Amino acid sequence: MEFRPADRIGDLGVSEILTITARAQALRRDGRPVIILGAGEPDFDTPDHIKEAAIGAIRRGETKYTALDGSPELKRAIRAKFARENGLSFAASEVTAGAGAKQMLYNAMMASLNPGDEVIIPTPCWTSYLDIVRIAGGAPVPVPCPAEDGFRLTAEALEAAIAPRSRWLLLNSPSNPTGAAYGAEHYRPLIEVLHRHPQVWLMVDDMYEHIVYDDFRFVTPLALDPSLKPRCLTVNGVSKAYAMTGWRLGYAGGPAALIAGMAVVQSQSTSCPCSVTQAAAIAALDGPQDFLAARRDSFARRRDLVVTALNRIDGIDCRRPEGAFYTFASCAGLIGRTTPEGRVLQSDRDLCDWLLDAADVAVVPGSAFGLSPYFRISYATSEAELTEALARIAAACARLSR
Repeated sequence: MEFRPADRIGDLGVSEILTITARAQALRRDGRPVIILGAGEPDFDTPDHIKEAAIGAIRRGETKYTALDGSPELKRAIRAKFARENGLSFAASEVTAGAGAKQMLYNAMMASLNPGDEVIIPTPCWTSYLDIVRIAGGAPVPVPCPAEDGFRLTAEALEAAIAPRSRWLLLNSPSNPTGAAYGAEHYRPLIEVLHRHPQVWLMVDDMYEHIVYDDFRFVTPLALDPSLKPRCLTVNGVSKAYAMTGWRLGYAGGPAALIAGMAVVQSQSTSCPCSVTQAAAIAALDGPQDFLAARRDSFARRRDLVVTALNRIDGIDCRRPEGAFYTFASCAGLIGRTTPEGRVLQSDRDLCDWLLDAADVAVVPGSAFGLSPYFRISYATSEAELTEALARIAAACARLSR
C-alpha cells in the first residue's frame, strides 16, 4: 500500500533552496567546481567564547532536560538583550526559546490559527512563512511588494489585504530574500493601519537585526509603539549574527497567553531546546558584541562587490539592499534570450538551471520566494568566491543571444 500524505502537506515540498543546494553539492562530489550562492548561512565561525561556554556546560554535566521553553538563565539573557538593544521590557512569562526562530514561528502559528484564519505576508518572502501557515491550517495572503516600493509593504497594500479572517501580519526586516529593511518611517504608516484593525496581530522576524549597512538604523515595531505589546510577537535568534546556524536556538517575546500556547505546542514536539546550545546562547547574548561590527563591515564590502558586478551585466538590474546578506536581482532583460545550445530562457528558474549547468554557479530563482523574474544571491561567502562566481555569471550571460 502506497504512503498517503496528510492533506496538510499534500501540496507542499522541501524548500527549493535545499533542493538546489543538494543538486549543487552532488555536482561537486562529481568533481565539478561549483560555487554555491544559495544557502543563507554566514561563512564566519562561531566565536570562541561561545564555543567555550558550550564546552564548559558539557564538562559541568549540564546535559539534562531544562525547563520546557528555556532555562531561567537563558530567559534572563533574552530579556536583558531585548531591554539593552531594543528598549523592550518582557517578564519571564513573556519570553520563550526553541530550536531556531523557525520553531518560534511554527509554534506561534500552531498555537493561534484556526482553519481558514489568514496571515498577511509581504512577498517576496522566505518560503517557509507560507508553508508554516498552511501546515497550521491557516491561509497565507501574499501581498506583492515590487521593487519600486523598495520590496516593502505599503500602508495602502496592507489596508487592502485585511479581511474579516485576518489574524496576523508577518513582517521580516531586514528581509530574506531581498535585503530590504523597514525603518521607523516605513513602520509607522503600517502601525496606523493596525490600530484601525485591532483583530490583526503583528509578528516580526528580526533575525538579521545586526546585519544592516550604511546609515540605516534598525528598529523593531514594538519599540516604536509599545501599545502594540498585547498583540505583537517579536522573533529573533542567534543563528545569523553569531554564526550559530547549526546550534539551533531561536527566541521570542510576546503576550504571556500566546507564549503559554506556544509552550503547549513545543511540549508535544521538541520539548526543551538543547541544554548545551542554551549555554552557548547565553554567552552570545551576554558576551562581547564588538566583533559584530567587523563582520557587518565585511558583509557590506561583499554586498557592494556583488551589486556592482551584477549591474554591469546586460539584462540584470540589482537593487542595493539595506541589510541581511542577499541580493535580489531582476533578470527580466535575460528572459527570452537563447543559450548556445538553442534553449530559450522562459523564466528565472530556467536561467538559474542554466547558470548551474553552464557556469557551475548555484543561485535561487525569485519564483521560489514569490516574485519573478528575479534571482537571489547569498553573499555570505568569501570575496574570492564571489568574484569568481560573478565573473562566471557575466561570461555565461554574454553567451546568450537575443
